[in-house]
Amino acid sequence: MITAKADALIFHEIEPVFRFVALDFPKNYPRWSPEVSNLEPLTAGPVQPGYQARQIRVDQGHKTDSIFEVSEMVVQRRVIFRGVNAPYVSTYEFEDLKASTRLTFTFELRELEPRLRPFEKLIRIALDDGAKRTVKRLKLLIEREMLDDD
Repeated sequence: MITAKADALIFHEIEPVFRFVALDFPKNYPRWSPEVSNLEPLTAGPVQPGYQARQIRVDQGHKTDSIFEVSEMVVQRRVIFRGVNAPYVSTYEFEDLKASTRLTFTFELRELEPRLRPFEKLIRIALDDGAKRTVKRLKLLIEREMLDDD
């Protein structure tokens, strides 16, 4: 298993940060993750446990197509997305610091295909970089949009 983790301090209260990341996920995810070339909700209704979507990503020239679901959601604390047909888990955790929110993103690649094992170190570096980019983009998007709303 390969795990990558990064966090950021977002200068906004927890409720709008959680809403942006978790509740408005279908609208906002492709914005903070430009590697997503297509996101198709498979479940009608709000993002909640059991919600599923299909994504097509292009990461460093490598195209992947996967289905994922919300496996856990604790309002204003955590949302976890688990790959249904691929071995990954993405976790977004929210810590209420009153006037700001600490957002922690963790990506776990639960197993590596045998043909990719010789490249494990490079994959680990790419996932670490990706986790850092994810929280940086989220911070910039959320702070810019919340500033526009003020």
